[in-house]
Order: sequence, then C-alpha cells, then structure tokens
Amino acid sequence: MRKDSTGQTAEDGNAGRARRRRIPRWIWWVGGVVTVAAVAFGIVLAYVAHNAEPILRRRVIANLQERFQSPVELDALHISVAKGLQVSGSGLRILSFGQRPGTAQAEQAPMLAVKSFSFRMGVRQLLQPTMHVAVVRVEGMQLTIPPKQERAPLVPRKNEEEKRPKRSIVVDRIECSDVTLTIATNKPGKLPLVFDISHVTLHDVGAGRSMPFEAQLMNAKPVGDIASTGKFGPWQSDDPRETPVEGSYSFTKADLGTIKGISGTLDSTGRYSGVLGEIGVTGTTETPDFALDMSEHPVNLRTEFDATVDGTTGDTILNAIHATLRNTVLEVKGKVIRASDLPGVGMDDVQGHQIEIAVVSDKARIEDVLTLGAKTSPPLMNGALTLRAQLMIPPGKVSVTKKMKIAGTFNIREATFSNPQWQQTVDKLSARASGNPEKANAQDAARVASGMGGNFALADAVVNISKLHYQMPGAAVDLTGNYSLDGERFDFSGTVRTDATASQMLTGWKSIVAMPFDKLLKKDGAGVQAPITISGTKSAPKLGLDLGKLSTQILSRHKDEKPAPAPDTNQAAAALVRSRNASLRLLLSRLGARWPSIHMQPQSCPRRSWICLQSIRTRTTL
Repeated sequence: MRKDSTGQTAEDGNAGRARRRRIPRWIWWVGGVVTVAAVAFGIVLAYVAHNAEPILRRRVIANLQERFQSPVELDALHISVAKGLQVSGSGLRILSFGQRPGTAQAEQAPMLAVKSFSFRMGVRQLLQPTMHVAVVRVEGMQLTIPPKQERAPLVPRKNEEEKRPKRSIVVDRIECSDVTLTIATNKPGKLPLVFDISHVTLHDVGAGRSMPFEAQLMNAKPVGDIASTGKFGPWQSDDPRETPVEGSYSFTKADLGTIKGISGTLDSTGRYSGVLGEIGVTGTTETPDFALDMSEHPVNLRTEFDATVDGTTGDTILNAIHATLRNTVLEVKGKVIRASDLPGVGMDDVQGHQIEIAVVSDKARIEDVLTLGAKTSPPLMNGALTLRAQLMIPPGKVSVTKKMKIAGTFNIREATFSNPQWQQTVDKLSARASGNPEKANAQDAARVASGMGGNFALADAVVNISKLHYQMPGAAVDLTGNYSLDGERFDFSGTVRTDATASQMLTGWKSIVAMPFDKLLKKDGAGVQAPITISGTKSAPKLGLDLGKLSTQILSRHKDEKPAPAPDTNQAAAALVRSRNASLRLLLSRLGARWPSIHMQPQSCPRRSWICLQSIRTRTTL
C-alpha cells in the first residue's frame, strides 16, 4: 500500500476529510454571528466613546451652571473604554458662584478652579436621566470665597423657593487632594485667610445638606500632621461664618521648634462643634520635652483646654486652659489674634498672631518655673509659689523669649536655696538678725526657710522688679532692681531691717565696740536699718552695704535729733564729758579683759573721749 510523505495512506486521508465534513453547519453560523456581533459592539463602543465626550461634557457643564447660576468652563474631557467608561477632565472653572454680579473679582479670577478630575461609570448610566457616580477624584482644587459684601447666595434664592429639580448627576463620594481654600477680604491692610489641605473626602455631596468628611493636612506652624473626621454644612452662602461644622481631630508629631524660642514635640486630640465663625473646641495636649531656648531644660507639659475659634479669621478665645508643668498647676485664659486684625497694623507690617493670656496659680512651685525659665541648674530656689501674671507675645520673627512681655505679682513661701553656701549664709544671717550670734558661728546652724513676694515685669529678656520683699526669721529685705534671664546681670538696691541691734548681732569685744553705734543704726522700730546692694552675676553675686546711703542716713538722723535744753552750757558740757569718760573707762576695761593686745589705760586718752573712741574703732574690725 502506498504512503505519502507524511506516512499516511490514501484511505487515512479520505477518512479525515469525512470526519471534517461531519461538523454541523449551525456551529459555523453561530461563530460567524458572534464574530460579527463582537465587531459591531466594538464599533458601537468606539462610536459611543467618540460621541459620549461632547454629550457628557455638555451634561457636566449644564449641571454645574444650573446648580450655581454661574458660567462654567471645561478645557478638556476624555472617555476611555479600555476599562469600562473611564472619564477624565482638566481645566474646570466655575467663574462667579457665591459672588454678586459686577464685582471686580468675578471678572478677574474663578471662584473654583480644578486642575484635573476623573471618575468611572457604565454606558447605561450615561444614557439615564439621572447619572449616578460612585467616586470622583479631584486634584489641585482652589476654592476662593469672596468678601462678605460681594457674596451672593451659593444656590440662587429662586431655586430655593421653587421646587428643586431632580439632579442630573448624583455623586456618592468626592476625594480631593492638594486643596487650597481662601476666604478673601476687602478690608484695607487685611490678609485673606488661607487653608492648605493635603487630602479631604466628602460623602453624600449635594446642595442644602450636611456632608460627612475626612481630611488630612500638614499644619504650617508648628509643623505637624492633622487628621479630622466630621460633618460640614449645609453651606450658608449669605454668611459662610454661619455654616455648621462638627467633628474630631488629632494633631500628631507637631514640631514646636519651628516657632522661634521654644522646642518640643506636641500631640493633641479633641472635638469641635459650632459654626465656622464660632467653633467650640475641647481637647488635650501632651509635650513631654517642652523647653525655652533661654534655659534649654526640657520639662513635661500637659494641658486640658476649652477654646472658641473663628474659622474665618483664625482668631481664638482661650476660655480655660488647665496646664500641668511638673508639680505646678496653672490656670490660663486669653486670646490669640491675627496680627493683621490688630488696630494700626497693616497687611505688609507683620504676619502671624498676637497672644494675650492671663495666668493664675495657687499650686505652683518656684523650682518648676526656674527650671523652665532660667539657665541655672539645679534651680536656685525651692518653695511654694502663688502667681498672678499677664503675658503678651507679639507677632514677629524674633525669638519668643526675647519678644514676650509679662507683668504680675508673686509670692514664695517656705523657700530654701539649693546652693549650700547660699543657704548657710541665710541661716547665719537669720541667727544674727534674731539676736543669736553664737548660733551663727556653729557648724550646725538651724536651717531656716524664707519668704518672698513682689511685683515684676519681663521685657527684652530682662526682669524688672519694682517691689520685692524678702522675709527671713529676724530680718526683712526690701529691694528694687532687675536681672537678666541668662543670669549674667544682677542689679538691686534696697534696705535690710533686723530685729536685733548691731551689738546684739555680735559676740565678745565686737559687741562692746558696736554698742555706741546701736542708736545710729536704729530706725522706725528696727534694731538695724541699713542700705544694701546686690550686683554681679549668677556665678559671682556680690552683697554689700551701700556706704554712701548709710552715711547719709546717719547724718540725717543726727541732724533731726534735737538736744535737750540745758540751763548752763558749761555745766552741760562738763556732764557730757564725765558721762563719755565713764563709758569709755568701762568699755576699755572690758576690752582689756577680753583682748589684752588693745588694752589701754583710761588716763592715756585725751580729754575728748569721742576722738579716743574713734581711734580705737579704726583699729578694731567688727
């Protein structure tokens, strides 16, 4: 049997052709119909895609024009059938919604501008009277709200009063990124309010209803991430300040170092509700490493606050702040005002906000305040503190610690010094001023607590104290002066008053030598009243008598004394000499018994015993 080149016989080839002829003809017909249908469907899709673009473009423009009664421009709109009907557009502009006709801004810039948008839909949805869109994605939106005097209703009143027509486009969700909201003003010298929002999602979008939203944005100063969820609207076009808003927020990893003069990382959570012009906000903050640049001593700062915010200007009323700084509790009230809204401040003068607050504390510790505000470590003093102060931080690029201004009163109780040498000095001074000089020389002198209070004012990083009263057992000091926050300058002057006289503050022969001066140093019921000065730096303070004022005080006292009238001048002079000689003999006899090296016989003194006493005083150190 003959085989061909493939190895098959003629009978095998005939059998194959017979099997192929057995395929039913209807299968071929069905295949052909499917092929034709597929080609036809592709042609239809291509036709729809080509012709749907102008249809959909007209529908989008008509819907927006009817909604806002404003001219609408759309540069481009495209439909792709690769993955269903994918719609994308660019250059969308709504020119003058929410603005009265004829105003200048309506002719210059669009109220709403969108860089690009996209959404997906089905073919049947395109042909239905009401087109339903699940998600619209928008990038690069700029929304500008005109000044109040130029605003028209966002939705015209005739549409509000008449039966609202059925919407031709329904959107479930709009996802926007890179959004800028600007609320303009026509007040001379005032800046518009600008909000930069990185991402916001609006649900159930439509006029005359409240829209749920989620938003994320980067706060400019201090730099940090803000996330918020809530409800916004319905929009009140006549007065946007009356637009309702409510929700919750979280402010995380806020870098306070972006504000000159302070540092730390702040986290805050809270809730808000109200209208744009008056939003009530409650929440908490936590800053575990809060510090001022003047001290660079980080402390843990926690607050609970209740505030009212004007969302159209940024102005904030601090109704109540409960702040905890280590073991110190502060109660704070105040306000934060945009600089351009301040009287006499122009738009180009300065930017930022001015902070004005009142601080009250009955549960404070001076060591906590000094840790935060002074470079010295450990804090110079420990004790209970009562504080009343008014603080103002003006706007500007200067460090907070250099531009803030504080004025108030304070009172420190049970105060002790952390420096052992300072505390020992106070202990010894207190013992002498109380008339117990023998205890001042003891190594175990009793540790005393002191008190301090007065009025103060801080400006340009310098504290000015107009009245400072320092009290310790046995003595009181009244001072005025100033010192710098960096501790490099102290300049105080005042008076010290003691319970004991000069001689009672000394022991041995020094006490005897000082007796004649007791009368000269006594004043207004004090055993000693003497002028003092405090100067130097934190590392080398200087405390001393103001000899010039002391001399003036003694001389003025001598002039004020009126001598008793004497019937006979010679007799009075003789009596005075006899009295002074007797006192001198007693003094010299005691000095001779106590200190032989300065022993002098009374008869060796000249007749003018006061001169003799002066010569002894110059050779004796108190």
